[in-house]
Amino acid sequence: MNLRVVVLAISALSPVVAMSEDAPPPPQGVWTGKGQAGYVSSKGNSDANSANAALDVALFENPWKHAFHLGGLYGQSAGIVSAERWDTAWQSNYDLTKSLYSFGGLRYQHDLYSGFQYQASATTGLGYKLIYTEATKLDVQAGVGYKKLRPEELTKNAAGAVIARTLEPAQSGAIGTVGVNYSQALSSTATLSDKLLIESGSSDTLITNALALSVKIAAKLALSVGYSIQDNTKPPPGLKKLDTLETVNLVFAF
Repeated sequence: MNLRVVVLAISALSPVVAMSEDAPPPPQGVWTGKGQAGYVSSKGNSDANSANAALDVALFENPWKHAFHLGGLYGQSAGIVSAERWDTAWQSNYDLTKSLYSFGGLRYQHDLYSGFQYQASATTGLGYKLIYTEATKLDVQAGVGYKKLRPEELTKNAAGAVIARTLEPAQSGAIGTVGVNYSQALSSTATLSDKLLIESGSSDTLITNALALSVKIAAKLALSVGYSIQDNTKPPPGLKKLDTLETVNLVFAF
């Protein structure tokens, strides 16, 4: 059974009614967050190795919230590199009311196997906290921005290894963005989360979604299983639109 089935099956057990009490306020003036990393190696008829790591931190200083993300991915199959990506993002929110906030964000991704050497964007807009309780958190945001990307065509040999890269002219223009962030405490130790981001422009629409189930195994240590997708609607010829990733990570909170 793949990890997506496991996560979705457990998510079906999540409460459908949120607690009535608001979530307690987060600590002010200090950086908090989590770091996670995972490595998978299989040997046999075919050898495969993959590794991923991520760092997510946030600083709350009412009415501001600042959040930073840094992530990386590396994959190899039968001695051929099949994935190599890193991405970073920053977003600052300013609370206009208890539920409504404005945001500004920066995002950059460098991916050697998606068909885009890089994708960079700057966005701004409004967000709304639909649910904000101790057990359930759900917010949506929408806005506009500017994006620049650099497509590239990949030439592969018979074994599937990339032997040449042909850069195409950089493209840029206005985009619309939509984001959804969801978190549900299933128990005192288990949490289900899902994060969706869409950036859509005339040159490409990027859709990313990360679904994860985290279970605490110590006060600050957890085990997380996840399923994520990345969909570029207009990649260069010969490249797939959709990339998927299944992960098993150790997570350290601080």
